[in-house]
Amino acid sequence: MTRSDFPRLAILGGGPIGLEAALQAATLKLPFTLFERGRIGEHLQRWGHVRLFSPFGMNSTPLGRARLRVERAGQQTPGDHDIITGREHLKVYLEPLAQSPLLREHIRTETTVLQVGRRGLLKEELADDPRRGQHPFVLLVRGKNNQESTVEADIVLDCTGTYSQPRSLGDGGIPAVGEMAARSHIAWGLEDILGERSGVYADKTTLVIGGGYTAATTVCNLAKLAEKHPATWVIWLACGGGTQPIKRFVNDPLRERDQLAVRANMLATRGDGNVEFHPQTVVTAIECAGADKGFKVRAVCAGKAVMWESDRLIGNVGYTPDNSLYRELHVQESYASLGPASLASALLKHSGSDWLNMPAQGGAALRNPEPNFFILGAKSYGRNSNFLLRAGFEQVREVFTLIMGSSELRSRFSGLRQLPKNAV
Repeated sequence: MTRSDFPRLAILGGGPIGLEAALQAATLKLPFTLFERGRIGEHLQRWGHVRLFSPFGMNSTPLGRARLRVERAGQQTPGDHDIITGREHLKVYLEPLAQSPLLREHIRTETTVLQVGRRGLLKEELADDPRRGQHPFVLLVRGKNNQESTVEADIVLDCTGTYSQPRSLGDGGIPAVGEMAARSHIAWGLEDILGERSGVYADKTTLVIGGGYTAATTVCNLAKLAEKHPATWVIWLACGGGTQPIKRFVNDPLRERDQLAVRANMLATRGDGNVEFHPQTVVTAIECAGADKGFKVRAVCAGKAVMWESDRLIGNVGYTPDNSLYRELHVQESYASLGPASLASALLKHSGSDWLNMPAQGGAALRNPEPNFFILGAKSYGRNSNFLLRAGFEQVREVFTLIMGSSELRSRFSGLRQLPKNAV
């Protein structure tokens, strides 16, 4: 059989979910190309100093571990219950998979997919018409040399994540006054406060905005830094009303997550570690004096206008999907989360519960009105921050079951055969 007997897959994103999709495609002998705008595991590269909540067994798959046994015979991998850092996960799992002969010739790093459309069709044409799926996707791609070109695909899997798209800091989710001008001077994500960035934060006042696990990690690391550098001070702002910002789960099976919650809540309530915590706080304005010259942050705290001055400002308020990639396609978004509507509706039923206990949502929840276009991984959850890698791996298996079982695709590609149950 020739490659034309099979549908061509474009996989966008070289993180854990994109690589798992590539591994499934390679195992099924489907032609594919993986496009990654940076390095393999680019988002993990940025926060790789942090220990993962979940054990290695939850962040890898049987297919991936089996491939590593073939590629790295005799080399030991972490045990299923081992807790490792993001960088360790890259070193022992993601990078070896990407460098394996099975995948490496299909991966294009430092290559950005700018937008995806349908060859010969506009967004408004052939709506709800099965003939739309007969037109190949066309991807506008910018490569390492900064030159642009187009690439065709029959199936597109968007696994690009959300980590590069931080949300805004102001009231109602819009930027605070002055935030857009100051944005390049604000730190976003998880800074390596106890490592290579310690000199930036030692003996400085840092204002941290956010009420989730990312903000808790930042605050705990700053408090630890203050043990050696006592002039280090932390002002922690959260919009929630509780005196303890981080929710704990009864008998939490993820010990690292529970320990973080205990430590962060203790810092917030007791004022240890040079931390002052201010709940019920909404940021209204940010003034930046320039690079390394500090900030003035205005807010309403428990109904009163307040202003703080700080040397550093870290925004840990979550992330949002970049939907500009597929704005020429038919993707029905949730009005609440900006994730695909069908999946968002399924996830809403589990709101407030521990996401470790959430069952797989099934392939139907991953379908979009656009035929053969799938959003997987953290991006599929939109602004919902409860995504776990395990859920993404389940999505990959469900999507490939849909692909291999698609009667429309089988009619177009003679080499495609329906898989036996549980084959992926």
